[in-house]
Amino acid sequence: MFLNDKPYRDFSDYLSARFPYKVQKISINAGFTCPNRDGNKGRGGCTYCNNQSFSPGYGKPTKTITEQLADGIHFFSHKYPEMKYLAYFQSYTSTYDSLASLTGKYEEALAYPGVVGLIVGTRPDCMPAELLDYFEELSKKTFVLVEYGVESTLNKTLERVNRQHTYEESAEMIRKTAERNIPVGAHMILGLPGETEEDILHHAGKLSELPLTTLKLHQLQIIRSTAMAREYKLLPESFNLFTLEEYIDLCVRFAELLHPDIYIERFTSQSPSKLLIAPDWGFKNYEVREKVLKRFCEKETWQGRLYIR
Repeated sequence: MFLNDKPYRDFSDYLSARFPYKVQKISINAGFTCPNRDGNKGRGGCTYCNNQSFSPGYGKPTKTITEQLADGIHFFSHKYPEMKYLAYFQSYTSTYDSLASLTGKYEEALAYPGVVGLIVGTRPDCMPAELLDYFEELSKKTFVLVEYGVESTLNKTLERVNRQHTYEESAEMIRKTAERNIPVGAHMILGLPGETEEDILHHAGKLSELPLTTLKLHQLQIIRSTAMAREYKLLPESFNLFTLEEYIDLCVRFAELLHPDIYIERFTSQSPSKLLIAPDWGFKNYEVREKVLKRFCEKETWQGRLYIR
């Protein structure tokens, strides 16, 4: 068992070990775009992507970074007045700009009172060496976590959903980032079209070969106004959307195969109901997490139980 007798290594325990106080992520929309949208690599973006589905209400791109942090901190500070904050550059590709523009935005966030670090979400093909140099130096002074959208370890899947990068690019950039002693995370979507359950469980072994600090998992969601929504309408039989019970079992089986040192940040994500087409389980993220915990206990298992070095 891990800390607090949990059956998996929980990201909250990682933060507790790093900080002597509670910390909360504040999501920021800094007005970035994506090379898969602006024509640099492609147009239209990944087939599943509607950025509104994971951008909270207080992160409006019409507001400055400082204003967004003020809104977010105001939202959370009533419950925990002594809490500190991590500026989470979440929307689109948060390393896709000139170096001067990027560092200016990061520094603006770090200058805000109560902000004690950065989390930066990006693509593995959007981390130039000079920016990695910057993060390496910055991480010596403050907390920095870089999250890469990996999504799948199968190139046929990445091609189908129009990611415009390969799994090998993801693996290489994760290794390069970890070599700089920068904590590094990966984001995976479980259930992308064309993938079998065997394929999904195989991802756990592939990811376990990488020097990952954290991992985010979530179920495939069909979101309105996406290319995938149109594909789902035309060819629903090509999708295998999990029932809640199926997905809970899948999460436990996935974690059993995962390296026991990787911190799992989440198992699910719930898009706003106005955007979500399917699957609609009717439960909040924390409720699904509790069901996953219960299933671990029922099966008397834990993260890494079946991990093979």
